[in-house]
Amino acid sequence: MSQSCSSPNAFDAQHAAVYDDRWAPLAPLRDSLHLQMRFVLQQLPAAARVLCVGVGTGAELLALARFFPGWRFVAVDPSAPMLDVCRRKAAEAGVADRCEFHSCFIHEVPAGEPFDAATSVLVSQFITDRARRTEFFREIARRLRPDGLLITADLITAPDGQHERLLGVWSQMMRHVGASEAQIQAMFATYEHDMALLAAPVMEALLVEAGFDRPVRISQSLLIHAWFARRKSILP
Repeated sequence: MSQSCSSPNAFDAQHAAVYDDRWAPLAPLRDSLHLQMRFVLQQLPAAARVLCVGVGTGAELLALARFFPGWRFVAVDPSAPMLDVCRRKAAEAGVADRCEFHSCFIHEVPAGEPFDAATSVLVSQFITDRARRTEFFREIARRLRPDGLLITADLITAPDGQHERLLGVWSQMMRHVGASEAQIQAMFATYEHDMALLAAPVMEALLVEAGFDRPVRISQSLLIHAWFARRKSILP
């Protein structure tokens, strides 16, 4: 089942076509996060409903669907080309019949039965306005049942001194996936001007403000931090 909503596509068809191959050398980092997500979410019901926000090409959806055959998923992404790749991969994996696909932003997702859990992996860092970023997570919270689980991962800035040293290691990682020096510098400029890398305590406070209890950090891979948190019974 699929639904299309009007929205700009930040990731075009050319980007979507090469996305998975480009980041394939970093699969161990991705797989480690997915394994930890499984451990956090395995407490969910056998027939859980999971909302995957900014699903991209579907990596976390496919990883979870493989191990939880009774779960159903709603995949949301404003980029139709990225979502098309997700849809194709779900069909190839034999899980498309358990998925809905919505090419839109989270606030455009139709209201329905509350979800047991939601994922948002490397998404909110693209929302540079603090109020809009808080509202992004509040929209997720509104779609979860009380005590529903959120797992989110984003690029985070480290304290002064540590951040610069981590960027050096991050540069080595980018060279590992074939990035040129010019591309690495352009990436750092994007981080500074077109994205919002928050400090971990600021990110945690934002999630609480959006309607979640105090987040629990489960992972750090260089600049990528991941948390899980439960939706509060009463939203702010």
